[in-house]
Amino acid sequence: MRVLVTGNLGYVGSVMTPMLAERGHEVIGHDTGYFRDCLLYPPSGTHLAAQHFGDIRELDPALLDGVDAIVHLAALSNDPMGELDPGLTQKINTDATRRLATLAKEKRVERFVFASSCSIYGASEETALTEDAPMNPLTAYARSKVDVENLLGEIADDEFSPTFLRNATAYGLSPRPRLDVAVNNLTGWGFATGKVKLLSDGRAWRPMVHVADMGLAVCETLAAPRERVHNLAINVGDEAENYQIRTVAEIVAETIPDTEVTFAEGASADSRTYNVSFARIRSLLPGFRPRWTVRKGVAELVNAFSEHQLTDEMFRSRLFIRLKQLQYLMSENRLDKELRWISKGLAGKA
Repeated sequence: MRVLVTGNLGYVGSVMTPMLAERGHEVIGHDTGYFRDCLLYPPSGTHLAAQHFGDIRELDPALLDGVDAIVHLAALSNDPMGELDPGLTQKINTDATRRLATLAKEKRVERFVFASSCSIYGASEETALTEDAPMNPLTAYARSKVDVENLLGEIADDEFSPTFLRNATAYGLSPRPRLDVAVNNLTGWGFATGKVKLLSDGRAWRPMVHVADMGLAVCETLAAPRERVHNLAINVGDEAENYQIRTVAEIVAETIPDTEVTFAEGASADSRTYNVSFARIRSLLPGFRPRWTVRKGVAELVNAFSEHQLTDEMFRSRLFIRLKQLQYLMSENRLDKELRWISKGLAGKA
């Protein structure tokens, strides 16, 4: 397939893109370049047929000519970034996706794999939430995922086939790592400071999935018969990888000697807690079998942090915290308040 990956130079895209190329797909990247230089180590090899830089809100329709499938990762990609400006989240995550999907349908792009999120479940006391569970989005980011699933579903037909991959909380190593997501953040604290201090009792539940397993899910979705995954939501992860946050902290402490873990009393200000079922993905995508566990992923991160000499200063820097990077680019007058490059020539030169 000829596959366009939006947001290919982000945390997930940097891992997923080479996996698609290794499967024999002709991969085209499209990225705005906000995080292009946010590297822990250089990516290995060249996996792209072409790389385009630009704002997803203004993607050139000509880039869709001859494309068989779109893997849509581009978005304001976590809750703090989404809350930076909920209206901006609407424009980038929802409105730009509506335009992209409309153009894709006009250009007869058959498959559209959307990176959705289990965060749409919000807060629930039920265990093993299936794809049919009520959505309870608590943030602008999560609401945008619900909105996009709905709008893509409305235009799905015999010629345009979307699939909504509701990813668990991402973790794991990438050339462009994020240290502002749960597992990576706690591991970073433990490695850089020797202390993991939770601002809650850590009893909230989250499902976790390694970025490489997210890539595997996309590869298997594109390999599946169209009718099997047409206009369908699929949770991505494994039941064994549903964790209370306190358990993740304890795994970090067990992996990094002499790490101190402390808990605060009471729940976090972040009220999300959800435990998710992954029966559907096992049934529909038999080639998807997660290869990573949080324990294995923490060890991977610790080894990489040691090899690349992650310091406390690096850990706290803008390079690995997405909101800080965007705020830096705005403070340097490189991005405007709408997160557009002030000079067109700056796109891809973050």
